[in-house]
Amino acid sequence: MRRYIVDLHIAPDELARLYGGRAQSVLARTREGLRVRFPAQHLRGFVTRQGVNGVFELWVDEHNKMLEMRRLSP
Repeated sequence: MRRYIVDLHIAPDELARLYGGRAQSVLARTREGLRVRFPAQHLRGFVTRQGVNGVFELWVDEHNKMLEMRRLSP
């Protein structure tokens, strides 16, 4: 398993695009500078009125399939 740390700041209007079906995935940059893409559905548990904000830990398997996403801090 591999772990990536990302800082996400997604505004509510941007989230509307994700949930409206116009965007299926999220592209983020890790703290190490790598780009990671993951399905937008993984954000559902982290949405607030202010959008999605915080530091997140992403765990992927050896095929880069998302296993888990956790918020480390708001």
